[in-house]
Amino acid sequence: MGLMNWEWRGRSKANRAMALLASVAAVALSAPSAYAQQATQPASEQTGQSKKTDQEKAAPSGATLLDKILVLSRTGETAIESLASASHVDQEQLDRRMATTPNEMLLGVPGVAAQADARRVSTSINIRGLQDFGRVAVIVDGARQNFQRSDHGTQSTFYIDPELVKSLDVIRGPVANTYGSGAIGGVVFFDTKDALDFLKPDETWAGSVTGRYESNGKGWTSSASGAYRINQNWDVLGNIVYRDYDNYKDGDGDTVNGTGFDVLSGLLKTTIRPTENSELKLGWVGSSDGWNETSGGLSVNDVDLKSNTFTARYNITDEDKSWLDLHINTSYNKTNLDLTSLVPQNRFDPVTGFPVVLPAGSQSTFDVGTTGIDIWNTSRFETSGIAHELTYGGDWVGDSVKTGGAAGGDSFYTPSGKRNVSGAYVQDKLSWDWLEVIAGLRYDSYSLKDDTHDISGDRLSPRVTVGVSPFAGLAGLQFYGTYAEGYRSPSITETLISGNHPAGVSFPFLPNPNLRPETGKTTEFGVNYKQNDIFEAGDAFRIKAAYFNNDVDDYIDGVTLSPFAPGSGCPFGPGIPICFQYQNFAKAKIDGFELEGVYDAAWGYAGLSASITDGHTVSYKGVEADLATIPSSQVTAQLGLRFLEDKLTVGGEVQYNGKPKGNTLATDYTLVNAFASYQATDNLKVDFRADNLFDVKYANPLNGGTTVAVYEPGITLKLAATMRFGG
Repeated sequence: MGLMNWEWRGRSKANRAMALLASVAAVALSAPSAYAQQATQPASEQTGQSKKTDQEKAAPSGATLLDKILVLSRTGETAIESLASASHVDQEQLDRRMATTPNEMLLGVPGVAAQADARRVSTSINIRGLQDFGRVAVIVDGARQNFQRSDHGTQSTFYIDPELVKSLDVIRGPVANTYGSGAIGGVVFFDTKDALDFLKPDETWAGSVTGRYESNGKGWTSSASGAYRINQNWDVLGNIVYRDYDNYKDGDGDTVNGTGFDVLSGLLKTTIRPTENSELKLGWVGSSDGWNETSGGLSVNDVDLKSNTFTARYNITDEDKSWLDLHINTSYNKTNLDLTSLVPQNRFDPVTGFPVVLPAGSQSTFDVGTTGIDIWNTSRFETSGIAHELTYGGDWVGDSVKTGGAAGGDSFYTPSGKRNVSGAYVQDKLSWDWLEVIAGLRYDSYSLKDDTHDISGDRLSPRVTVGVSPFAGLAGLQFYGTYAEGYRSPSITETLISGNHPAGVSFPFLPNPNLRPETGKTTEFGVNYKQNDIFEAGDAFRIKAAYFNNDVDDYIDGVTLSPFAPGSGCPFGPGIPICFQYQNFAKAKIDGFELEGVYDAAWGYAGLSASITDGHTVSYKGVEADLATIPSSQVTAQLGLRFLEDKLTVGGEVQYNGKPKGNTLATDYTLVNAFASYQATDNLKVDFRADNLFDVKYANPLNGGTTVAVYEPGITLKLAATMRFGG
């Protein structure tokens, strides 16, 4: 590294990276460009799909990710067919990313960012500038992930080990409101591995072991999987993963305290097919994590987290999937987080505001349980030459939050309580020749209560989408326009938080039982384009692009109040400099542009994605202010080359990140990654990856609201070997 740094000293890291970005982008646009190659498993192995669609049958052998059926889809469509901003990441691409944490799985997905702070095992997902408190629905095998803990930085986090995931889908915007209440930002669906991902058609059993080393943080990952076919209609899978990492170093070589962790994760799943047209999946995903939280560079809290998700998913269809395509999903997710102080800490009593000392060994507990039921059916029929896909269903999610601990502990500021959200919807997709129309209506209701409050509300939210492809000379080109609304009820914390700030400066948190729900109103215009056999037989080109404008009425955000301002509600008294309260704004206005271009051919693939997001809040007096959750603008270029009859793939990624407007702490930065994957034999695979190749020192701009900047890892080398066996 010293020699390489000396040779390149004459050029800045940013200039070198921008040169590489331009080169890769040029290849992506002029030569064949693809986000990734088709996954090896057939579409029949994907959840809820027993037959390939006409689109899949027509796709070339090197079909791109945009041709993959969205697991998230209620009507079995692919990303390129969807009249919405949708993306799919499959197993092959996840393998190339060699993700250690959930946010690394989302690299290059347009419109999506992740905030993780130093707690790398916990992640909050941001879609189009919206995040936290359910604005983005994060779903694992059908189970909503609603864990929340009040803190600086991230609020709503989830836990899933990347080794357990075989694919993920993203739908951006409130068009995703058929997937549950509150998702005004969008939905991210993680689908975990199945036994058929390991078993060959003629095998009864199969196993896989993986060992991986990472240079930055000197971490190890060990993973073992076992699958067994009881009979042709019943199989089981078990998977266990252990990770152990020290603190990593940033791009300047400085150790970032509090970033080390060790985590044990597991997966159990069984799939039963009672009949040819029905399937039952029962699953458990769990993790036991541990890490240290720091303050002023010192470890102050030991964190122990246990997360368990239980799911049952049933699907039954008639022979032709005409009138009956019924899905019944039930789930329960329980997350327990225990916080133990490692050193005595000077705090403030949450009730009196007087100084107290939180002794070493004091505990705070956060227990969040989420129960969910989701039922829907799709009926397919024709009337007067118009094809209909009529989808109708309902869902319910209940959160139970219980927190406790010593006076001055952190749990007091995440209030206990119960919240129930439910909804029902109907949506019809009408197709006729060059015209598609989607019309839908969703009803949402919620109730929220603790010992002294009982709050409720409801609303109807419409969606209308029109897609046209009237171009005989430009087959594969489709334009669409959408207007969609979504409804998010206030969370328990936003409504009921109270007490005094625990450390630093004492000031009151004020509850706000009068909070109004948020209503997202999005207008979107997009284009889909697909073409095969452009430069050579079997190649494929796909592109999706969209402009969106999202007005979130009654947007909820935290504000500071002055005790001297009339009508502020902040009590005047000694030792009360300010108050903090979640309040409604007239709206948040967010707009942006997204692009995802992919091309695949026998020689390799290349791809280009981009997203630009801008937004601000508007008070009821018309005052505009920057929206702190606006992520970096991004351009991501990817290039991969295949050799040795596709056994060897080598390539790289270049990503430019432009600082959000109004974020004074953020800076522009460019990351360069490289990877290689070699399938040495049918049963041995070796993977290599270098992240942040030029050792850039950078921080996530979404962390700008935290008290201390947390710099991301510098150069990280990863080497893994996977051995498979079966019989």
